[in-house]
Amino acid sequence: MKKEDKNLVIEALGAQLAEFPHFYLVNIEGLDAAKTSELRRACFKQDITLHVAKNTLLQKALEKKGIEDAQLFGALKGNTALMLCATGNAPAKLIKEFTKGDKTGEAKPQLKAAYVEETVYVGKQNLDFLCTIKSKNELIAELVALLQSPAKNVVSALQSGQNTIHGVLQTLEKRG
Repeated sequence: MKKEDKNLVIEALGAQLAEFPHFYLVNIEGLDAAKTSELRRACFKQDITLHVAKNTLLQKALEKKGIEDAQLFGALKGNTALMLCATGNAPAKLIKEFTKGDKTGEAKPQLKAAYVEETVYVGKQNLDFLCTIKSKNELIAELVALLQSPAKNVVSALQSGQNTIHGVLQTLEKRG
């Protein structure tokens, strides 16, 4: 590959890394054509972009983005596919669903590392945890719901109390 071509690939990868806040490095080595097509279709349905790139070019694109993590670079060995997404837990859920029937723990795709919410996770043992990570918007929604809950309780208590007092006053009026 010519140096100009390499620079174009690095620029393209850098642009994609800038577009998406989260990415996963996965091993898809050994997947046959049918399984690879199935994985690509599943990624497309869940708005996950899947790329296969040379590790050195990917490392240079990460360095250009300002991500220089030794653990992350250590995961760039062998066959590496890059999964880019806007939702931090979507690729983890996809990988878990895709490898659901495997009893050996060696099914592909296999998580190598992930960069989610500005934190690096290395190793397939982090897959279950990554499935449970909530996005910033989900956390904000939960916080708003928690803050609204006491106010709703007070309003409903006042409204139900009003009906009770009104009912008591009507009963007393009818008797008197």
